[in-house]
Amino acid sequence: MKTKRALAALALVGTAALGLSACTSSPASSGEAAAGGDAAGVECNVGISMPTRSLERWINDGEQLQAALKDADCTTDLQYADNKTDQQISQIQNQIAGGSKILVIAAIDGEALAPVLADAKKQDVTVIAYDRLINGSENVDYYATFDNYQVGQLQGEYIVETLGLEGTSETFNLEPFAGSPDDNNAKYFFSGAWDVLLPYIESGTLVVPSGKSPATVDDWASIGIQGWDSAKAQAEMDNRLSSFYTGDEKVDVVLSPNDSLAIGIIASLKSAGYKPGADYPVLTGQDADKANVKAILDGQQSMTVWKDTRTLGDRVFEMTQSIVAGEEPEVNDTETYDNGKKVVPSYLLPPETVTEDVVQTKLIDSGFIKASDVGL
Repeated sequence: MKTKRALAALALVGTAALGLSACTSSPASSGEAAAGGDAAGVECNVGISMPTRSLERWINDGEQLQAALKDADCTTDLQYADNKTDQQISQIQNQIAGGSKILVIAAIDGEALAPVLADAKKQDVTVIAYDRLINGSENVDYYATFDNYQVGQLQGEYIVETLGLEGTSETFNLEPFAGSPDDNNAKYFFSGAWDVLLPYIESGTLVVPSGKSPATVDDWASIGIQGWDSAKAQAEMDNRLSSFYTGDEKVDVVLSPNDSLAIGIIASLKSAGYKPGADYPVLTGQDADKANVKAILDGQQSMTVWKDTRTLGDRVFEMTQSIVAGEEPEVNDTETYDNGKKVVPSYLLPPETVTEDVVQTKLIDSGFIKASDVGL
């Protein structure tokens, strides 16, 4: 079946990404470091372009990286683009004009930055894609992210284990969501989860009453929520509940790819009369945002996939320092992330599942959040 072949191919890609050992990438566009780091480095002047302040994680990511760079006596310019692609492009142009020799970019629209990156190349600027792959440009030098396919796998596996889908004769009502269609990561999140869940959909163990069940992984954007917007996710869930869950029909599980969408879905479930307890739907998420961790503790969300963004910031900081020294940044994947123009040398970090029973040990004891932030 075409669907299975597509999913199998993606699964193979995800497995390959996990199995690769640390290796060395092609030289950066800036510095042209040869093996051994003999080439001269560049000035530590770094432009950091983050997509928005509306999500907690991007504020944390940007400020953490900026602080580390300042401690290393680097010049930094941190900008947030309010989820507006034109604004992000303008900010990047200003960073190039202002002398940034390294750009760290978390793209709003992964397809729209090729022209401005061509301008960066002319100025010998090295580009690091931060957590979101930039597509359609040969001028992306490195990519640092988490294993996004594995994020979806963890969500799918949690659903299978929590509902006991393996070998059961019961059926469960599933409502799947996907992330923003302009975010390259969203397809990996969905593919990882769908690879796990699709066999149960095909067998009839999982049923999607709304019909919002993509026929193939390639159709993931058909259920995507633009901009990862909580209000849009709430409106979509409201519509599904009011249209397809009348009478005694209840939703048993909602696949939410991240915490922002989960917040909207929680609001929708609440307004429809769902209350935490044995009959409350299984609800996934990602990012370990404070509001969602509190929701997990309150029984309104089942889990989140934690990507310790401090480790991502640390990895990107190390990349910048290697570039400044005229050395090649360490990568551990040179096969997975094809942006349509090149396979971008990447460093992948592992995500983790967080449930109520490990909030203290994983999130609080590690200093990722404070107990007071989540009502403890």
